[in-house]
Amino acid sequence: MLDPTKNPWPPTPHKQDLCTLAFVGVIGQSLAACRQPLLRGLSEDRLRALLATYFPGTVWEPAVGVPAPEPGDDEFHDLVELLLESRARPDEAGAWLCHAIATAAMGEKHLWQDMGLPNRQALSDLLRENFPGLAAKNSGDMKWKKFFYRQLCERAGVPICKAPHCAECCDRALCFGPEDGSP
Repeated sequence: MLDPTKNPWPPTPHKQDLCTLAFVGVIGQSLAACRQPLLRGLSEDRLRALLATYFPGTVWEPAVGVPAPEPGDDEFHDLVELLLESRARPDEAGAWLCHAIATAAMGEKHLWQDMGLPNRQALSDLLRENFPGLAAKNSGDMKWKKFFYRQLCERAGVPICKAPHCAECCDRALCFGPEDGSP
């Protein structure tokens, strides 16, 4: 657990980039909601390494007791796998980002909001920079969570669309409409 008396959140990161901003946002959202683990799928050692890399001097102590088990009936692990396969940086920092995005994708708002990013454009830039091949598939600018779930369904061979083409679908506005702040 990050102790706010020892570690104000957000800390002053050692660099200002979209990845750092994403980590600040997702961890901050987890702290605000008292969610454990802060980033799903990361061991304590991997979380400590992330904090040491992006937020030097931040002290993290595991929460007392056993963290709640991770739900097994959502698409978290499938989304992590999709992101891991699509990342531009096949290093540990790239894997941390995959877990942060997948953690946020389990939230109830737009992905950029669940990641604590300032707007959808910041999310789009982050995804284009770190997952260029995957981001390029979103040529119609579909909302990112919907896009990820569509990718997962296509991989699983599960048809999810009501029409053969998005332009003909009655839900087009839900998938491609503006993201003004409400999901």
